[in-house]
Formats: sequence, structure tokens, C-alpha cells
Amino acid sequence: MDSKKKLRHNEYYGVQKLFDNLYSQSQEGEIFNKLTKLMETEENIRLAFRNIKKNTGSKTKGTDGLTIGDIDKLTIEEVVMKIRKMFQHYTPQPVRRKMIPKPNGKERPLGIPTMWDRLFQQCILQILEPICEAKFYPHSYGFRPNRSTKHAIARVTQLVNIVGTYHCVDIDIKSFFDNVNHGKLLKQMWSMGIRDKKLLSIISAMLKAEIAGEGKSAKGTPQGGILSPLLSNIVLNELDWWVGSQWETFPALCTKGVNKGKPYSQNDKKYRALRNNSKLKEIFIVRYADDFKILCKTATQAKSVQIAVKDFLVNRLKLECSEDKSKIINLKKRSSEFLGIKLRVFRKTRRVVEKKAKIKNMTVRNPKRIKTTRRERKITGCSKEYNQKWVVTSVMTNKAKANAIVKIKKAIKEIQKKPDRQTVSNYNSIIYGVQNYYNMATNITINLQEIDFLCRQTLNNRLSSRWASANKSDLDKYQAERYKDYNWSMKAIKNKVLAPIYAQKHVSPMNLGKDVCDFTVEGRKNRHKQLVKVDPKVLYYVMSRYIPERSIEYNDNRISKFISQNGKCAITKIELGKYGWECHHIVPYRKTADDSYQNLMILVDDIHKLVRLKDSAKIKQVIKKYSLNREQIEKINFLREFEDMPSI
Repeated sequence: MDSKKKLRHNEYYGVQKLFDNLYSQSQEGEIFNKLTKLMETEENIRLAFRNIKKNTGSKTKGTDGLTIGDIDKLTIEEVVMKIRKMFQHYTPQPVRRKMIPKPNGKERPLGIPTMWDRLFQQCILQILEPICEAKFYPHSYGFRPNRSTKHAIARVTQLVNIVGTYHCVDIDIKSFFDNVNHGKLLKQMWSMGIRDKKLLSIISAMLKAEIAGEGKSAKGTPQGGILSPLLSNIVLNELDWWVGSQWETFPALCTKGVNKGKPYSQNDKKYRALRNNSKLKEIFIVRYADDFKILCKTATQAKSVQIAVKDFLVNRLKLECSEDKSKIINLKKRSSEFLGIKLRVFRKTRRVVEKKAKIKNMTVRNPKRIKTTRRERKITGCSKEYNQKWVVTSVMTNKAKANAIVKIKKAIKEIQKKPDRQTVSNYNSIIYGVQNYYNMATNITINLQEIDFLCRQTLNNRLSSRWASANKSDLDKYQAERYKDYNWSMKAIKNKVLAPIYAQKHVSPMNLGKDVCDFTVEGRKNRHKQLVKVDPKVLYYVMSRYIPERSIEYNDNRISKFISQNGKCAITKIELGKYGWECHHIVPYRKTADDSYQNLMILVDDIHKLVRLKDSAKIKQVIKKYSLNREQIEKINFLREFEDMPSI
């Protein structure tokens, strides 16, 4: 889920301060013994429901056949009571096994817990995440808040371009998720300060959950579980810090000057001192889930690191390495693949000036400047020569291009079968997805031109009889902004323009900001504005004073609707407080039993009554009291129609 949405949900249920405290306590090395008490609070359970109800996975059935739609009809008390019973005595239900096809033709096993187990795991995740985030290595980027593949690629690019780490150690962990050692994982959690024995026994039972039709597993974390990504990061966090301790986080102290005996304030100064005064290997690790790169300066260092890391994985983490996929790559000679991107360094040549003589009152302003004047060259006797710098050049991997082509052609066939706006939107979404993800590749335009060329014949053969010519006025707002610098032969189906495949320029991936964090006030400052339009006390009251006889879905959407209306009446725009308002069903609940967000509206008490009011004298009183204009009265009449009431 998007990190900003999670922060917003934390505010809805007033738990952000709790998460901040857990994070700071974890940073200070505190021990946590009573975490299950926090996990089974009403606020945490309601937040868990909120966080998973919109996930596409919430509509996927487990072995019990239930989805989120079966839970959201229950009351808050029923859901809270069920989850609390699970914390008292937890026995995981069997996990449904589903095989997901991979681009290479193989299949990946996915373990799908039941809906109740997923909600239960979400309750655990919300409390564990801030504790673990405080202990995770800064340069692991997978399955963590605010981090993405682009941050990982940006970090690799920075290390190669600036530090000059041209030797890459690739080590492939064989079936990582299926081979996680349960005992080792629990010990790692204990060492991180998570020492609630009840919680650890719950996680142990969760890891050993029976897989339907296959039996129990002695190792591994089932992919598809809510907790699995966090647990996998806990396992490999030890590897991150161990590699980092060899160079990046080595505790070096100043040996002279005013700061003698103190840690270096800047990494570049520390690294310079380590290079001059030690024989440490200059290595860096960048990890995304179980895919990681270790970057070194020399081939000798890379060979030593490869042996050491393999030994660490086997003997320390009890994980097997795939020998045929593990290798050392000199990026000057070969490419290395990472997260769908193929990286290699090439010489970038630029003209420079070599200073041969020094004339009085005449110096070359910058000996590495690209351009010099003829007078400077004549007076100083300088000549032109070429300086070569190694820089990263990246492209989409062959597998990524093949996968994109398959998806695009499949979407084209769907349009051919059903040429309407929805299938065109689906096609465009695939194009946007490919462009947005791979725009971090330096040669993305060339890659997309290749894909465009290979899809062009399919596009013409299948859709040329169905499309019509279009122009810029037919573009929607998103397309008009996105493709404003491109001119192409526009084609539209049902007035929906097909997105151009090739139209994407390289966008340099940016490193993650050092201070970005969901669990500190400063870390949230630049990304997330608090709900200043709604009084926090009123918001907390709305959350805590729910309607007990109504469903958990209704009560959750009631909060969302109150906030989306900025705490004001939908008709009169009067600012609302703790009392004097109602949450109204647009289409009456008795007709459809619809508690969805779209079917709710927050109205001041009198307006809520006016929707069903029959007495003409009382109707006039309300209209006069709120000075309702014609437009507002029309909105009320719209609501009265659903109640089978005459217009006023």
C-alpha cells in the first residue's frame, strides 16, 4: 500500500504516536515483552481492517472460502472479539497453494492464508514494523515504507559512477522464501529486542501452518502471507550489517586535529582515512528483498568477498546458494542484471586541455575544461587531448522486454475482442506501467522503440479496422500532460486515444533522502501534511464513538467520508463538531444493504431529517433556518427520490 495512505490511516485511528514511540524505543535498544497487548487493541484491529480491505488480495479466497466481503458485514465488536480470541489461542488455518506463472515459463508457489489469518497477520505487522525499521540497514530497499526499486538502482549507479566500484558480486540464494530457517529467524527477532514469548510462539505456529494438500513445512515463509516480506527482511538484515561492517559502517575515529578521537563527520573523510591507514576491502551492499549486489573496487576484493558471503549465507543464515547463477562481473566488460535493469559501464569521452607550460600572468582557468580559446592554446603551448570517464549505462533486460511485449500484445487482443473504452484503458495502463518503471534505464527510449517495432504489426493487423484518427483535443488530461512534447499519429477507439509505446525519456532515479521516515515527525514533514482541516479531538471522537450495531465497513467508511468532506455538511457546508450530524445512506440501507464509501454522505441533523420529512411547515422551517438556495434544495430532492419522497 502507498506509504502516504498508511500515514493517513494511522491518523484516522490515532495510533501514529504509538508507532513513533515504538520506533524511538527500538532505536535506543529497548526490549519489548508485551507486544501482543498492543496488537489486540481495538484501534490496531480496526486499522488492520482499514489497511487490507482495499488490497486486491483481500478479494482472494483462502481455504475457508471467505473474502473481505464476508468480514466487513460484521460489527466492530464481532471482529475485535474474533481477533482477540486468536491472540489467546492461535492455530493457523491451512494455507491455499496457488502456482503463479513466471516469465521464464516456470511457476512460483504462492501461499494464500485465510482472510482471518491475513487480518490477524496485519495486526502483528503494524506493531512490528516500526520496531524493525529502526534496526534495518539503510541500503535495503525491498518491502519497506518509502523505498522502491528506483532507490536501489540510484544507489548502485552512485556507487559505480562516483566511488568507482566496477566489480560486482552476484550471489543467488536458492529458493529463499522456501528455505528460511525458522529457528534462526526467531533468534534474530529475539536479538532485535522482540522478546514477547507469546508473540514468538504465534509466529512460529504461523510459519509451520499446513499447506493444503501438501502438509506442514519445517522451513520457509509462505509467499503471499502479510508478514512474509517483513520476516524475510529480518533474516537478511544480518547479512546487510555484516557486509556493511567490513567498510561502510566500520567505526573509524579521527587521529589528529580538533576532532581527534571522535568519529568522522563525513563519510568521504572516513573512507580516505581507511584507504590510507588500513587494508580493509572497500565494499558496499545494495539489497532489494532477496536480490542483492555487492560492489567492490578490484577483482581480488570481489573474489574474497564472494567466498566470505557464500560462507556467511550457508553457515550463519542456513541458506543455500545457486552456484550456476553466482558470479563476479567486471562492469567494464560485461553487464549485470538487477531488478529488470541491465547495468554496464562505458567510457564517456570529453575533450580536455593538457597544460604544458606556465606563462607569467597567463594560466588556464580549468585544466579539465572542455573548451579552450585559440589564444590560450597558443600562449601556453597546450594541446587538445581526450579524457575518459567510466559511467553507468543501463537498459531493460531481455526478459523485461519480452515480458512487456507479451503483456502489450495480450492487451491488444483484448481490445480486438471487445473494442471499448475499458479495454483501451487497460492497454494504456500497461504502457504507462512499463514507461514509469523502466524510465530509470538510461537507454529507455531505444528499448521502447524496439518494443514498439515488435508490437506494431500486431497493433495494425488487429486494430486498424477498429480505430479512427485522433488529435490532441481527444487526449485526456493525463495523456495531454504526459505526452505534450511528442507528436505522433494518434489513433482512438471509442474516443479513447491509444498511448504511444516509445514516448518516454530517461528520468534519473534519485537516492532516498536520509531523513525520510514514517515514524518520526521530521521524517514525515516533507511528505505528509496532517489533517489540519479537521480538529484532531473531533476526529478522535468520531473514531471512538462508533455505531456498535452497524458493520465495521460502515464505521470505517464513516470516518473516511467525514474527513473527505473536511468535517463539514455535504449540503450546507457548515463545520461540524462532535455532535449534531449523521452519516446518511444515499440509497437507503434497507434497499441494498450498501455500506460502501460511495453510498455515504455526512449531513447536519436537520438536513438528514429533511430528506425524509413530510410536514410542509417543518420543511419550510428548515429551509429558512439554513437559508438553503435552489442548488442545495435540488441536492436534497435528489436524496428524497431514493426515499420515495416528493420534491420540496
